[in-house]
Amino acid sequence: MTRPPAASTTLRRRPRRTTGLAVLAALVSVLLALAAGPAAAHDVIEGSDPADGASVAAAPSRITLTFGEAPAPDTATVTVVGPDGSSRWEQGTATTDGARVSVGVNPLGPAGRYQVGYRVVSGDGHPVSGALSFTLTMPGTGTANGAAPTAATPAAPVAGPTTAPATTPSPAAAAEPAPDGGLPAWPFVVLAVVVVLGALAMVLRRRS
Repeated sequence: MTRPPAASTTLRRRPRRTTGLAVLAALVSVLLALAAGPAAAHDVIEGSDPADGASVAAAPSRITLTFGEAPAPDTATVTVVGPDGSSRWEQGTATTDGARVSVGVNPLGPAGRYQVGYRVVSGDGHPVSGALSFTLTMPGTGTANGAAPTAATPAAPVAGPTTAPATTPSPAAAAEPAPDGGLPAWPFVVLAVVVVLGALAMVLRRRS
């Protein structure tokens, strides 16, 4: 006489648990999408000329970087440092044309690996920096236009409103992730998922 009610109660519990799991899956999907949103908004480099790691016999007269989306205007900085790790070879300031950022290059000198450091501000206002390189296989006759600032010998500040060395990153500094000025979103997402799981577990336990 007691088996039919038990079977009926079990049947009533299954739909509730199924609904609870479906709600949980939907909440987790929404939270993960929110966490991925800010990261996807940051700009990323998609290519360069010369290509990263390329070997070239003729020195390029210009370095061009192509990003996934157009950086904010007048925010790009590009440096070209020679094989000695200190000589500077970029010419003038970087220019932005849509998703492309480029800078002129002085006639190169010694053969070897040249490092290209870059820093731009993406459309969402976050700075993005990095570095790439190319190798010159045939030496040229050019002369460097200066020395790259290092941690041991910082560049002296220039008086006046324009202090170029203070805002020009070296490739070593550009390779490090730039701070975005805010807290990362993932700790809050993880906390929200834990809270949702705990609340759902309590509800299901009470109903069972």
